[in-house]
Amino acid sequence: MGKEQEFTRIIKDHEGVIFKITTIYTNNHEDQKDLYQEIVYQLWKAYDSFKGDSKISTWMYRVALNTAITRLKKEKRKENQIGIDKIITREIEQYDTEFEERLKVLYAHIHGLNELEKGLMLLLLEGKKYEEIAVITGLSPSNVGTRISRIKQKLKTQIVKK
Repeated sequence: MGKEQEFTRIIKDHEGVIFKITTIYTNNHEDQKDLYQEIVYQLWKAYDSFKGDSKISTWMYRVALNTAITRLKKEKRKENQIGIDKIITREIEQYDTEFEERLKVLYAHIHGLNELEKGLMLLLLEGKKYEEIAVITGLSPSNVGTRISRIKQKLKTQIVKK
């Protein structure tokens, strides 16, 4: 299998990783598509540097999060902020209305977090262990645990107020 075919297979196998990051770090569908393309481009550029020291999904998270955060910082410098027009959820399976509403509320509050907090919550919701989150973010596992605990409390407080 050629390099391009292998890369394409990896992207297809892990497209959920990219989709989740683009959903959290963008405000509309067009920005989401642009960020998705930018992440795939950055993954392609960095593909030869992947040595297999970690899982491919861990490496992809790291590249994708760095790409999303860098893009967000560039946008903030341009002061081209666009308000949230809607929360995009991917319908992989049918959810009941109540669950869907609760999910939208959660994502809306996650959208209000800073870049690092968004990334930590995304990884936590993905079921990543603190050790893997630490590898992806460059934080220590204990720092990850402390930050996630604080973020959970912050979100709980915000959601209960509504």
